[in-house]
Amino acid sequence: MAHLLMVESWVGSMSRLLPRAIREGGHEFTFLTRDLHHYLRSAPEGAAHPLLGARNVLTADTNDTDALLPEVERLHSVLGFDGVITSCDYYLPTVARIAAHLGLPGPGAEAVHSACRKDATRRVLADAGLPGPRFAVHEEWADLARAAQEIGYPLVAKPVDLCAGMYVRRIEHEAELVELFRTLADFPVNARGQRRTPGVLLEELLDGPEVSVETVSYAGAVHMVGVTDKSVGGAPAFIETGHMFPAALSLADIEAAEQTTLGALKALGLTDAVVAHTEIKLTSAGPRVVEVNPRPAGNRITELVRHVTGIDLAAAFVDVALGRRPDLTRTDTGLRSAAIGFLVPDRSGTLEALDGRQLAAEPGVLEVVLAEPGKAVKAAGSNNEYLGHVMAGDPDGPGARDRVEHLLTGLRAGLVIR
Repeated sequence: MAHLLMVESWVGSMSRLLPRAIREGGHEFTFLTRDLHHYLRSAPEGAAHPLLGARNVLTADTNDTDALLPEVERLHSVLGFDGVITSCDYYLPTVARIAAHLGLPGPGAEAVHSACRKDATRRVLADAGLPGPRFAVHEEWADLARAAQEIGYPLVAKPVDLCAGMYVRRIEHEAELVELFRTLADFPVNARGQRRTPGVLLEELLDGPEVSVETVSYAGAVHMVGVTDKSVGGAPAFIETGHMFPAALSLADIEAAEQTTLGALKALGLTDAVVAHTEIKLTSAGPRVVEVNPRPAGNRITELVRHVTGIDLAAAFVDVALGRRPDLTRTDTGLRSAAIGFLVPDRSGTLEALDGRQLAAEPGVLEVVLAEPGKAVKAAGSNNEYLGHVMAGDPDGPGARDRVEHLLTGLRAGLVIR
């Protein structure tokens, strides 16, 4: 039995998948957080949160890494950790530093930092000669306005250190850029109480569909698990409205996306002890990296992969954090594709009606999660405002997405927000 230190977590699906993978692997974990109530608020009604199944639940200031390192070293001398892990993007650099400090398995701290900072990723990939969009990053308005003129409108503007698509926007003209610049200036601290970097990243707008490449790196080798497609809506925001695994692409496009991902992971130094989710645009000029995430995919993509291949990316994440060879054996699950579609609110108000009780009995449905009436609804501006999702599989081919879209159409017809 191995003992992992888990430093914070997302409160979504991975906060359940990761503890399950640790437990099913025959291991245990100590959970370290600065705010236990953050997780208690997200616990299912009448049930304990899976994170509370830890061997120990401890508190410390996880936002002060310099002060945290000696504290974790003291805990290690008493509790004995075999690995350190997190599912939360905001703490991936902290975990990488802890692993290096304690001599535990993990990707390099500099590599993780570069992957978690969108501007640093752009610089590293450009220095390595990987083709990418024209970009610029600035903190002052005059510099930003000048760079936007040089890149040309329309363009994409994004904060360098947020996730879930927060404040990523298509910008048509300078007035919209001014509005986003002011909005970000009024958002100095992220959801975990960490002070943000004020830089704004501008990028050339890329054409073409977006996919993600799921990989597991171990002992210097990068293993391609597969390519997931992505549907995006909510313009001018970029909100993920659904996914399907595997993506319905030509073999040439799959190979191009995978080779581009491999180049990005090598450039960043993420070729050992890491599960990664790399987003790629298949542009008319060839594949371009959108971003590299040094952790398993969110938005239930890990479950789509498991339903089709039998590969458990959460379990692989645990294995590489312990320095163990992950099990990437594919099994016949009976499904050839699996898809998820999200119910995205287009207006704010109070949810009055949303009835999907009948969906669970529909052919091919794998999972239905819907918000309850009475919920306060916010018009979606990122991936954080979903009202639920439907997941379905197809045993014969790439028909899972069409099945999900059909089911969502019925749900939307009965959706009432006032």
